Amino acid sequence: MLGRLSLTARLTALYTLVSACVLVGLGLLVSIAVGRHFVELDRDFLKDKIELVQTIVGEASSSEMLASRLDELLTSHHGLFIELHNSAGQVYGEAGSVFSRLPPSIGTDEQAFDWTAGDHTLRGLRAAIRPPSTWTGQAADGQPLELLIALDTAHHTHFMQSLRQTLALYLIGAILASGLLGWWAARRGLAPLRIMKERAMTVTAHKLDQRMPVDAVPAEFADLAQSLNTMLERLQSDFARLQEFSSDLAHELRTPINNLLTQTQVSLTQKRDASAYQDILASNAEEFQRLARMVSDMLFLAKTEHGIELPNPEAIALEQETRALFDFYDAVADEKRIRLSLAGQAVIMGDRLMVRRAIGNLLSNALRHSPDDADVTVTIEKQGTTTTLCLTNTGPTISPEVLPRLFDRFFRVDKSRSHPDSDGAGLGLSITQAIMAAHGGSVTASSSNGITTFCLVFPGSVAD
Repeated sequence: MLGRLSLTARLTALYTLVSACVLVGLGLLVSIAVGRHFVELDRDFLKDKIELVQTIVGEASSSEMLASRLDELLTSHHGLFIELHNSAGQVYGEAGSVFSRLPPSIGTDEQAFDWTAGDHTLRGLRAAIRPPSTWTGQAADGQPLELLIALDTAHHTHFMQSLRQTLALYLIGAILASGLLGWWAARRGLAPLRIMKERAMTVTAHKLDQRMPVDAVPAEFADLAQSLNTMLERLQSDFARLQEFSSDLAHELRTPINNLLTQTQVSLTQKRDASAYQDILASNAEEFQRLARMVSDMLFLAKTEHGIELPNPEAIALEQETRALFDFYDAVADEKRIRLSLAGQAVIMGDRLMVRRAIGNLLSNALRHSPDDADVTVTIEKQGTTTTLCLTNTGPTISPEVLPRLFDRFFRVDKSRSHPDSDGAGLGLSITQAIMAAHGGSVTASSSNGITTFCLVFPGSVAD
């Protein structure tokens, strides 16, 4: 039930419940304490009258004098009842029949006891009175007299009823006041949440720069506001990258599609011989291959975003895979007179095809951007619990501001959209990063003084 209420209503209800429990408990405590106080007062009063009866019995010289003195005592104390009798059953100072229904054993422990007789609510004591030996009215057997003394507690009862009514009215008013104060306190205390809600309502796809007021909220909400601000910063950054990615993707797809459309339209303007159509179809096939590679790469990246398991994990000798790639790119390196070199060796666990693709992407990127007659060096090292493969090449220095974005999809350091010397779509480094994430590793980049280094960091290694 509470789960369907607002936080203000829940806090108000809980505060009111706690206040009600405390106030009711306090009311019960006051009522019980007053009741016990009246019991002590009545018991002290009755004990005092017992001593007075003892004195009267001691001073009375005959049963007639005792009865007269007891009558005087009863007349002077309204609401007091006394019954004194000996073992033979002779009664002195009998006060009606208020004691007629009392069990014989009640009050033998000298504790006050309560009972009701007719319209009277009584509290009494039982005591033994030993008269003097000179009293002529003493029973022949010499046994002490038994005294039953009681006090009408109607005035106490009326007071307790009035007190309980007053306490009940006070408790009801105090609980209602506590509920109102609890609602006010909860509403004031949750005001920063409403401010944060209003600020969050202003966040849209076009206004992601809104932030929560960290300094204007209490300390309990500051962490929440800071977390929301961090989330908004991530959303703003990711949304900006998504917009740029969408723009780049549209451009990358538009270029081959425009080429296909233009060549097809030109070929349809006039009749051509079979060789011309073959050239057009061959050119179209290249564009289709480029589109197919782009779609394949995008599908691979989409899978890695949700986490993938290595399809065929096995022990991989990094130096062997690197030399195999050297042989594959040897023609490209010879064309630009680039010298390829390798140092170090290590064995890791991973998927062979994926690792080869990651190294191949870095090597292809290095050959593309290295000047003629340059060196490309691959260094393999074991460093504690990790294994690194670093590829270093010379060429233009990459700005530090650009380095973090090298692994974004479709990102190129050269902002020009045309790359006649490459059929890449700007996905190679993104795929490399995804492959390393699948292996539990990472890829880093650094560039200074015309030297650029990319490092693949693999977790652990396998003994050679």
